[in-house]
Amino acid sequence: MFPAALLALLLVFSIIESPVKAGDSPISVPLTSRLHFSNGTDNLLEHDRTHVKALKDPSMRSQISVNVPLTNDYRNYYGHSLAVGIGNPPTTYNLLLDSGSANTWVRASKYVQTGVSFCTGQPVGLTYGSGFFSGTEWLDYVTVGPGLTVILQSISVAYETAGFNDYDGIIGIGPVALTVGTLRDLDFRTEPIPTVTDSLVGQGTISGNVLGIFFEPYTSPPSEITGQITFGGTDPTKYNGNIEYAPTVNTGRSGKFWGVNSRITYGNREILRSTDGIVDSGTTFISLASDAYQNYQLATGARYDSATTFLAIPQRKYGTLHNLDFHIGEQIYSLTPNAQIWPRSLNTKIRGKKGSIYLVFRDRGRPSGQGGSDFCLGYVFMQRFYVAYDVTNSRVGFATTAFTDATTN
Repeated sequence: MFPAALLALLLVFSIIESPVKAGDSPISVPLTSRLHFSNGTDNLLEHDRTHVKALKDPSMRSQISVNVPLTNDYRNYYGHSLAVGIGNPPTTYNLLLDSGSANTWVRASKYVQTGVSFCTGQPVGLTYGSGFFSGTEWLDYVTVGPGLTVILQSISVAYETAGFNDYDGIIGIGPVALTVGTLRDLDFRTEPIPTVTDSLVGQGTISGNVLGIFFEPYTSPPSEITGQITFGGTDPTKYNGNIEYAPTVNTGRSGKFWGVNSRITYGNREILRSTDGIVDSGTTFISLASDAYQNYQLATGARYDSATTFLAIPQRKYGTLHNLDFHIGEQIYSLTPNAQIWPRSLNTKIRGKKGSIYLVFRDRGRPSGQGGSDFCLGYVFMQRFYVAYDVTNSRVGFATTAFTDATTN
């Protein structure tokens, strides 16, 4: 039962406010990019390693209050933030965009209450691979772009946090099922928390529960605005031709995320048989099951470089690299040789050598077919292909962009 104060607040909102109707036109919002290096490559890889561990281990994603020992700063990773207004009048927060989670939260030290802010008193918490938050549920206005305001959106005000130090919080755009177990109501039941996108659809602001995501590869000197998220559809100006869709996986660990089936080949060699994995903007690299990772290393002739912990190839072998092909649905999405390598202008940031060539893949730490997702297509993949998350039709779509064949690395 709602507290009397909340019922009164709902009545006030029903009288003075009505959601903005954006109609059938999707609305696009720019994303700000950040690339962090506080301690060489250690934290960059550790961020991915622990993030992927959390994606595999459900016990790490449903704790209300936790203590996570973090020896590193966890600031070394690619990240895109969205400027989100909370409250009325709104205060703007830079929230990390994460498609591998679905909770939205802001640090208590940054949170500004207004006359429309309401605390439910219910505890909320989530452990990520690269940190955690623990706090209390609030209902508030949340604005993610022009005409995109949610009234009484559930958010978390986090009193305890670890990781993500360069952001005011996180906006999770993953499937709503990921929020189950993160909030406990006063009767100790676990309930899902509607995502911001769910709420925009529910109040009629956007017509479809679809997100379109566009990233650009790193360039030197770096550009601040290198991404865009579209709510309610996709932006055809950001991709070539049509988006081709594949059904989402609905079983196993991949079924809890934006999961798809894929077969992976390198040249004419099969690297990984058809299996399930996920597409996640919160992961920097492309991770592969151990057998696939070893197959890729053998096929490329790469060696493990202990200084950077990357796979490396000599410059003379760069010209012999083949496309790495992901067979998803009826389509093949090819990572060119340039898309498979770390930006050479950033080599010294990962303790690498100038002019050396490092590959953007990591080992998931277990063979394929033994439970969990067998691959994760992170940010370096999403830099090369437009991605559409379509909740309404349970599918994920991909399209090439002007940067699919770019040679900026």
